[in-house]
Amino acid sequence: MKYKLVLFDMDGTLLDGRTIYMFAEKIGFKDELKHILKIDKKFYEITIEIAKFLKGYKKEELITIFKTIPLQKDVELVINELKKRNIKTAIVTDSYHFVADDLKKRLGIDYTYANKLISVNGRFTGEIILNNHELIKDYISDEIYSICKSCVLEKLCKILSISEKETIAIGDGIVDISMLDKAGLGIAFNASEKIQKHANVTSNNIISLLNYI
Repeated sequence: MKYKLVLFDMDGTLLDGRTIYMFAEKIGFKDELKHILKIDKKFYEITIEIAKFLKGYKKEELITIFKTIPLQKDVELVINELKKRNIKTAIVTDSYHFVADDLKKRLGIDYTYANKLISVNGRFTGEIILNNHELIKDYISDEIYSICKSCVLEKLCKILSISEKETIAIGDGIVDISMLDKAGLGIAFNASEKIQKHANVTSNNIISLLNYI
C-alpha cells in the first residue's frame, strides 16, 4: 500500500509531554486540573471547563510555555522524510488550535485540526469552540469528545481525494482510538493495552513509522 497521508496526535505523540499539564504547572492550576479530570462529566464538557483556566492570558504568553515542551525523539527526521515522499501530514489534537498551528509551522506540517480558544482584545476569554461542534459520538466508544478524530480523517480523505486505506494514524489516547481504527494503518504509540487493541501495530519510537511507507 502506498500511503498518502499521516495523521498525528500531538500531546504524547509529536510532543514528549502534554500541553494542558505544562500550562497547569507553569500557571499554577495543577490541583484544580486534577479535580476536574476526576469529576463525572462528559469528555467534551471537561474540555470546556479546563479552557476557563486560560482566561485572561495572551496567546504569546502561552506559546512561550508551549515551546518548552520537547519534541519526541526523531520527529523532525520523520516529518522531513514524509515530505520527501510527498506524503501529506496533519496534526489532529484535542488541544488548542493556536498551539497546534505553532507546531505545524515549526515542523512544516500540512494541516491542523483542534479546538479554538476565543480571544477578545488579545486575551483569551476562557471560552472555547469545539472542533466537534456538532457533538458527534465516537463510533467505537459512544462517547463525545471535543474532536472527532475519525471524522477529521474522513474529511481529509475527501479533500485529498484518497481512500481511508491510504492513511496512517498514530496516537496514544482514548480519543485516538476511532482514528487508529479507521486508518489504513493505525499505530499505537507508547499506548496502553486498551489503545493497542484498536491499532495494527504498536511502537515506542516514532521513527518506526518509516518502516511502513
